Amino acid sequence: MKLSLPTAQLLAQLGTVSRVASTRSAVQALSGVQLIASSGGAELRATDMEVGLRVPLEADVEREGTVVLPARLTLDVVRSLPGERASLELRGGQGDVELVSGSATFHLRTLRTEDFPPFPEPAEGDTTVSVPARAFVETVGMVARSASRDETRPILTGVLVSASGTEVRMVATDSYRLSVKETRLETPLDGSLEANVPARALQELARVATAAEADALSVTVRENQIVFGIGDVVLSSRLIDGQFPNYRQLLPDSYDHELRLAGGELTEVVRRMSLMAQKNAPLRLRFAEGELTVSAQTPDVGEATESLPVPFTGEPFEIGFNPEFLRDGLESVESGDLVLKLISPIRPGLIEAGDGSGFLYLIMPIRLNV
Repeated sequence: MKLSLPTAQLLAQLGTVSRVASTRSAVQALSGVQLIASSGGAELRATDMEVGLRVPLEADVEREGTVVLPARLTLDVVRSLPGERASLELRGGQGDVELVSGSATFHLRTLRTEDFPPFPEPAEGDTTVSVPARAFVETVGMVARSASRDETRPILTGVLVSASGTEVRMVATDSYRLSVKETRLETPLDGSLEANVPARALQELARVATAAEADALSVTVRENQIVFGIGDVVLSSRLIDGQFPNYRQLLPDSYDHELRLAGGELTEVVRRMSLMAQKNAPLRLRFAEGELTVSAQTPDVGEATESLPVPFTGEPFEIGFNPEFLRDGLESVESGDLVLKLISPIRPGLIEAGDGSGFLYLIMPIRLNV
């Protein structure tokens, strides 16, 4: 194998694909990037067996071949190269790749190519749906933070993605909060899909699609896998087995208080007060006639209080929330007003986008010690 290409392009594509290389697998090849050079061009691949990513390289291929290089080391080396172009040549006898750029020459030991897993290829009978990239990425950004990071409950580490007609819906929950975003599309989709996709895969997809400034994504769902196409970039992910919770059953039927608030103002207050909610201390929201007082107190750290006018009427009450979770919900409402719906200090609260854009954020309260 031998090829050459601009150093800047090699660095950019390595930086993209290396993000999904494994950092803790017992299979050493999974910590690497696979470089494939053929008459049709070249590409880089990386996977941790959950998420896989393949990106193209515009290279001059002199000899075809395949090699696996250590991802982090190769990225660091390419980042340091002095020349505008780089050449890579596999030296089979030495078991390394010679990387030359300007006055610098590196010899990088290769990893076992036979240990690197194959990537999914298009199959007969696959159904592919094309969705607007911007709408898909924005929806991911509003819900993915609510997915669980607890690997002992794998179903909750995913985002339930469904799309049909003129709607894309995503749902995520870690059992302490629930995010739902329904996005309306300008034109109907040419198919439908529903899958529980690992949140990490969707966040990586959003990163790649944003960088590529793509107009559309292709989505193919298989029995246990989902494949996204972003131009010439392909991201694949395993799907999560099991029944995702019926989120509609988690939403209360009615609320005692429904307050329309300026989202930006409340978000800023919550950010400030959260500075004093440390060591698992709750953020306290006390509602009284026409007023909301947000406060936090951590022993040996300090305390803070701030009030703002709100259209609250009725008996005063105080409710506590995890400050990070509350902040996530408020920040997901991009701009304008939000609607805060409450029942009591021990029942969940709901944040809803005030513009009718289809975003809901249910958050469980923390029981307060009086």
